[in-house]
Amino acid sequence: MNYCEIKPFDIANGVGVRVSLFVAGCTHHCPGCFNPETWDFNAGKRFDKRVIEKIIKALEPDHINGLTLLGGEPFEKVNQRGLLPLIRQVKELYPQKDIWSFTGYIYDRDLLPGGRAYCEVTDEFLDSLAVLVDGPFVEVRKDISLKFRGSSNQRLIDMPATRAKGEVVLWE
Repeated sequence: MNYCEIKPFDIANGVGVRVSLFVAGCTHHCPGCFNPETWDFNAGKRFDKRVIEKIIKALEPDHINGLTLLGGEPFEKVNQRGLLPLIRQVKELYPQKDIWSFTGYIYDRDLLPGGRAYCEVTDEFLDSLAVLVDGPFVEVRKDISLKFRGSSNQRLIDMPATRAKGEVVLWE
């Protein structure tokens, strides 16, 4: 897996000050995407143990609320597998900090068993998230007044409540 950027002080992609990781690789290619340079799976740099250590260190200060995963597409299968070691370490070392992820996939269509982005690590990935922002960016539904999303079709999903209830519960 490759990544394109790490933002150690991001306030646009989740609540509070966050560390954001932009992964490389996306097959959605949404027209109007704000980050098309991340579509190429070979873009950026190799995601390895040194990069994980850098992110873990960036999460250390008390003023950092959590980690946000976006891209590119974190839920491309190769990226899910690549991100899992980072997610596990964050959950172990910083249980008080939350993890958000953005995806162009639809949670209840693509990320559940039988869905096109579902693989052997998807459940653990989803169970680690506080919030999942799902759905492709749709240019005709673009709305810059929306919080933490680019188009009105995208949902902010409360993942602990959703996983417990077995149906989508929106985050407020």
